[in-house]
Amino acid sequence: MTRISKPTAQRLPTCATLLALLALTALPLHAAPPEPAPPSAAATQAQRSTPGDIAPEWILVRLERPVPIRTEFVELRSSELLKAPLRVNGEYRRPDAQTLVRVVREPYLETTTIGQGEVSIVRDGRSPRRFSLSRAPQLAALHDSFGALLSGDRARLEQHYRIASTGSRERWVLRLTPKDAELAEQLVDIALYGRGAELRCIETRTRGRGGGRGAGDGVDPDIERTLLAGAARRAGTAPDHALVALCHGDSVGSQ
Repeated sequence: MTRISKPTAQRLPTCATLLALLALTALPLHAAPPEPAPPSAAATQAQRSTPGDIAPEWILVRLERPVPIRTEFVELRSSELLKAPLRVNGEYRRPDAQTLVRVVREPYLETTTIGQGEVSIVRDGRSPRRFSLSRAPQLAALHDSFGALLSGDRARLEQHYRIASTGSRERWVLRLTPKDAELAEQLVDIALYGRGAELRCIETRTRGRGGGRGAGDGVDPDIERTLLAGAARRAGTAPDHALVALCHGDSVGSQ
């Protein structure tokens, strides 16, 4: 995988930002979600697993949603470069199958659009920026991987990630760990937290400036959590620690 040059990387959306954009297919509308389609063979096999032992196929089948779609988000980003976690509020939109939009409302105004192989970023008070995804191989690879995720193509997804799932149908976690060595130098893993057919949070752990592996090396990874749908609506003015609980579905905000 080709590395992004430093000037280009500085202009790119963060990893979790892109993932949340790509995950719009998995978000429920503000209205009740549609009735699920008849289960596929993979889903039927997943439903035969032992109680409480959720299978990845069961989750993947339920992540599909038709366009157009939109949902609120609350993003909480922590890093060794930040004195305090950065909190961002806004809305994600997927007006059609080729276009993904992230609108930031607080603490600044910014719109990021991914479509037709390009990324455009328009921020209040700055000149618009536009570049091709071909200049960002990592993002292009993530785009392909999450296309596989959201189409339920486990075999294609496993070309790039090791897949593991835990929990039950009422509260589950789907964790993706990169296989590619160069991507793994930047990305520790991605965890998707959900309940039933609702994807509530994407938690992305990336290597800190010290290159931490995130386990046993004394260097903590940078963490970005993007709360979606019901979890984002519950966030309100809750303190940062409550957002972490909301993401994970813990008692502070699990309802």
